[in-house]
Amino acid sequence: MHDFIIIGGGIVGMSTAMQLMQAYPEAKVLLLEKEAGLARHQTGHNSGVIHAGVYYTPGSLKARFCLEGNRATKVFCQKHAIPYDECGKLLVATSDLEMQRMQALWERTAANGIERHWLSAEALHEREPNIVGLGGIFVPSSGIVSYAQVTQAMSREFQAAGGEVRFNSEVTALQERADEVVVRTTAEEHRCRYLITCSGLMADRVVRMLGLRPDFIICPFRGEYYLLPEQHNPIVNHLIYPIPDPGMPFLGVHLTRMIDGTVTVGPNAVLAMKREGYRKTDLSLADMWQTFTHGGVLKVLARNLRPGLGEMKNSLFKDGYLKRVQKYCPSIGKQDLKPYPAGVRAQAVSRDGKLIDDFLFVNTPRTVNVCNAPSPAATSALPIGAYIIDKVREQIGDQPGPAFDSTHKQRAAL
Repeated sequence: MHDFIIIGGGIVGMSTAMQLMQAYPEAKVLLLEKEAGLARHQTGHNSGVIHAGVYYTPGSLKARFCLEGNRATKVFCQKHAIPYDECGKLLVATSDLEMQRMQALWERTAANGIERHWLSAEALHEREPNIVGLGGIFVPSSGIVSYAQVTQAMSREFQAAGGEVRFNSEVTALQERADEVVVRTTAEEHRCRYLITCSGLMADRVVRMLGLRPDFIICPFRGEYYLLPEQHNPIVNHLIYPIPDPGMPFLGVHLTRMIDGTVTVGPNAVLAMKREGYRKTDLSLADMWQTFTHGGVLKVLARNLRPGLGEMKNSLFKDGYLKRVQKYCPSIGKQDLKPYPAGVRAQAVSRDGKLIDDFLFVNTPRTVNVCNAPSPAATSALPIGAYIIDKVREQIGDQPGPAFDSTHKQRAAL
């Protein structure tokens, strides 16, 4: 019998596992990961940006966790000698309409407590000679890191404290009972007093295993990137983002300085035909059926039909994709867009056809389930983990717990 089992070896699951051992050092904790290693999905397929929290609704979990996570991630990297680059982000406006939208972002960043600087066209050109625009916002706290490396460091700390990780352990069934949770995998069966799930692209399916009927579905969006040739590595000094269209759910194609010195272009946002469909040719009839028979997803697709078709076109043909980049970086040519691995974003969609914007948790008496953790989840992984630990404490405090609970409470009282 384990005290806790955690499902999911991405950065959110591993952050939670690490902090759980810190909160309950006597606990027996097991983390289950269906793949042969950590960070094999969203964590290992993102742009690696340490976000500052520019876009998020003031007062939301996203805004709060991102601001806390930006600082906490850097402290964690310093502690574990993980390289990161606080290169800063530039949001670039290329039209009068975008200048108006940039003003709204300027006010939002103030509400979120983020340091930022307004740049004229001249100041923008001085910072970024290869970028054109009418103006910009410079956010110095944004940076870049390898979140896969961060996850590995969290795993080492978790295991050094006595935690256990088991790979190749895909969960096939869950049963919550009055005094325990039964977890069945492809390899074996486990029992635990409390269960925490951080299952990303499979979050809705895991919740269903608990006998719940979630009022959302995970809709997979593939984000496709290109890599610039090595001679273009010095093309930008910062992370370069367009001013996003507030009517669109994603941030647009940007230039990202990666931690290894290379520069990527992307991502777009294309509906994936498979939950973990990283290639254009990946498809699953079962996944497609579940997606296209969900009323909420159909409403989202109908509402965004024109931009969705545009994203699909740009996925198939470089010209449209390139046009979006050349709007602010005209020196990039079609021949500069080299292949680069894609990512898949797990986006929760409600039954009434809304993209759920904030982090979403569904809890039962013996489980805490992360059901929507879109960007900036990697940046926010440490505060998300701390939030989950607080939820666990609330649950343990409300009902009889294992032996280690009383030990922990006695220590806390000292």
